Amino acid sequence: MDMTPQEYQDYVKQKAPKSPIVKDTALAFLVGGAICVLGQLILNGFLSLGLDKTDAGTATSITLIFLSALATGLNLYNSLARYAGAGTLVPITGFANAVVSPAIDFRAEGIVTGMAAKMFVIAGPVIVFGTLASALYGAVLMLLG
Repeated sequence: MDMTPQEYQDYVKQKAPKSPIVKDTALAFLVGGAICVLGQLILNGFLSLGLDKTDAGTATSITLIFLSALATGLNLYNSLARYAGAGTLVPITGFANAVVSPAIDFRAEGIVTGMAAKMFVIAGPVIVFGTLASALYGAVLMLLG
């Protein structure tokens, strides 16, 4: 069978299943929104306990990170991600999942060479570029007054 690259691409498009984009988008929106609603409920709970806004926000972030890491460890977050797709990439919970997943996957290789070394394989570039972007933004802000 002799095919040109373009003929092969056409063949693949013909045989590939159609993506249910509307369904996937709706699920991502609903699940991502539900995670955000959960975060807001947690924040309101901490505010009602008497914490000021800054402390309640910090406690909410810590709680969401903990819940995401726990759900990842129990293999619930990955199951939800298969169902909801991009909806689980809500920044703080998705980031926690990106740090915990490789740590769990490579724990058999040992604490230092496995878990600790591989923990930031996915999240490391986010940390590096986020730090670099914030430093550049700070420098520009300082120069502009």
